[in-house]
This record gives sequence, structure tokens and C-alpha cells, in this order.
Amino acid sequence: MIPAPRAVVLVSGGLDSATALAIAQREGFECHALSFRYGQRHGVELEAAAAVCRRAGIGDHKIIELDLRAFGGSALTADLPVPKGRSEEAMAAEIPVTYVPARNTIFLSFALAWAEVLGARDIFIGVNALDYSGYPDCRPEFIAQFERLANVATRAAVEGTAQFRLHAPLIAMTKAGIIAAGLALGVDYGLTRSCYDPAPDGAACGACDSCLLRLRGFRENGLSDPAPYAHRPRDP
Repeated sequence: MIPAPRAVVLVSGGLDSATALAIAQREGFECHALSFRYGQRHGVELEAAAAVCRRAGIGDHKIIELDLRAFGGSALTADLPVPKGRSEEAMAAEIPVTYVPARNTIFLSFALAWAEVLGARDIFIGVNALDYSGYPDCRPEFIAQFERLANVATRAAVEGTAQFRLHAPLIAMTKAGIIAAGLALGVDYGLTRSCYDPAPDGAACGACDSCLLRLRGFRENGLSDPAPYAHRPRDP
């Protein structure tokens, strides 16, 4: 029997990465999950990432320690307020303060290094270019350029033994479409956490950009979000 090809999948604990993991498994990859403790203001997403990986039967889940608080520059890694209650127009008007400088570039660099060691040629990331709050490292242009980098910056590629592929299966999907796709694959979204400013017990705030986009996605599917909320708002 031919062994399944390996893939490294970035798993944050959020809705999107859980769906990307399910898609990678559906496509027949042996998935190796990678998460980061990077100085973010809460640890609940890593607990969620571990739960998602256990549910998916992932036997190899690494959590890398970084300290992006050393740089700050984001409401997720510095003592800056998380925007709340913004309209969709306000979300789309500018890159928000919840953007973590170069985060996806950093994460993908680690994923690429691990993929080369594993002999994997595929990397999955759950970025989305529609319902994504304006982050520059969630765009198709970024994904294409990082894949080009991977194929000039690694021994495997230079020696011609591998061609790396960066998969962003959610990049052109709405949040509602992502949720529908994940439900069809059996994703348990009750395990996932997406909030930028959760309560100490991990309950979502219901008012940050990420919560509002997530709630709208469930509403458009005619569903209630199964994740816990400190104060469950009316769906936007």
C-alpha cells in the first residue's frame, strides 16, 4: 500500500484552521499539526487547537513557543484595546490593530522548516480573503509569493527532490461557506475558539471583529454558534 502523503497544517484553534485541517484529511493527507504560543493575550485558542487535533485523530501536534510581545504592535500582543462592535464597513476600511505584524510569514516559515524535515511537500493554512478583517497576509498574493519563496529557499527544492505546495482552501470562501463545508466534513465547531478578547474562562466576547464575522456565518447557515459566549449578542 502506498503511504499517504504528509502535510503540515497550521491549527490555531479557530474556526477556519479546523476546517482547513478537515479538508486536508479529506484530501488524503497524513496531517501533522502546528500551533504557536506567541505571546498572544489569551491561551484558550491553544486549548481549542489541542481539542480539535484530538477530535481529528492527529497524532503529531507541535506547539512552538515564540514571544512576539517583544515587538508588540498589535492588540493581540500588546496592551492595546481590541476594537468592539464595529460595522462591516468599518472592518473593511483599514487594517485593524488586531493585525499581528508578519505573523503568517513567521508561522509559515516554521511550517516550511518542519515540512522539509518530515519529507512533506504540502502545507495547509486556513486564511480567508473575504471575511478576514483586512489582514494583508491573508490575501492570494501573499500565498502565491510564499509558495514561490518555499521553492527557492529550501534544499529539497533547490536539489530538485521536492516542489512545495501551499494550500489555502478557504481563501475565496465566505464565513458562511466555510462553516457549511466544515459541517459537511464533521467539524465540531463547539471545540473551536475565535475571539480576540475572551473572558478568563474562555467564553467569547461576542463583540470583536472575529466574533461578529463568526456569528454572521452561523446565522447565514440558520444556526446558532455552539461556542460559549460571556454575553451572547444578537446575531449581527
